[in-house]
Amino acid sequence: MKASLLLAAALGLLLSACTTTNGPSGATRPYPKTTCLVSGNALGSMGPVVTRVHQGQELKFCCPPCVKKFDANPAKYLGKL
Repeated sequence: MKASLLLAAALGLLLSACTTTNGPSGATRPYPKTTCLVSGNALGSMGPVVTRVHQGQELKFCCPPCVKKFDANPAKYLGKL
């Protein structure tokens, strides 16, 4: 019983982690830069790289505060791609 519940919970987490909003083809476009979309810092310079998918485009950020800035005004930063 416990094993079944654990398996179901693990499967749910795995499936939710794989869910993204992709473009029409279903494929996520890779991030083309080696710098943060928001700050311009080198990826990895502020700790682990934060990766998100926005409307089928993979995005990479140098830190969580940059993700918050992006979320506040995506259009401002998407133009940099």
